[in-house]
Amino acid sequence: MKRLVDILLASLALILLAPVIATVWVLVAGQLGRPVLFRQKRVGLDGRVFEIAKFRSMREAYDAKGEPLPDAERMTPLGETLRRYRLDELPELWAILLGDMSFVGPRPLAVKDNVGPAYMVERQRVRPGLTGLAQVSGNTLLSNAEKFAVDAWYVHDPRPTKDVEILVQTALTIVKGEKRDEPLIEKAMCYAERLDRGG
Repeated sequence: MKRLVDILLASLALILLAPVIATVWVLVAGQLGRPVLFRQKRVGLDGRVFEIAKFRSMREAYDAKGEPLPDAERMTPLGETLRRYRLDELPELWAILLGDMSFVGPRPLAVKDNVGPAYMVERQRVRPGLTGLAQVSGNTLLSNAEKFAVDAWYVHDPRPTKDVEILVQTALTIVKGEKRDEPLIEKAMCYAERLDRGG
């Protein structure tokens, strides 16, 4: 059922948001040049690797050794706006249609970052999401360990209405900004510790 809802919603979103996607495409192409999309290998359901596409938000800039400058120095005002309102992630609607992603689930990690505590395996039991429980529980205000724990809790605590709640909370977070959900984070960390102990 969730997969069917994903297909229907992604199809509708691509139609309704086509003008927004086209506008962002033109803005990125004009200010940052080509390629317009940033592509990267990510880890999805059952550890399967797939390619994710996002609108570029950073310019290409290198130091004297030819190494990319830190993200903060390459971020553009346009990129900050795209990330603030999550417009950079609109191309991921295609990944939802293809079945690589869902609307709600743990955010997919880059292959090189897919290492850590044992409870991270829990994240791969479901399709990665355009948004997720960690994104509405603090997101950038969370440590990596906290994010992974919250993601594991999402997988552990399935409720029919949870995805709807997360989608609503995502919209509120975009408008109001990020805020840590301390009770949920504490509960998730305790659960993650039990998983690490094999409990």
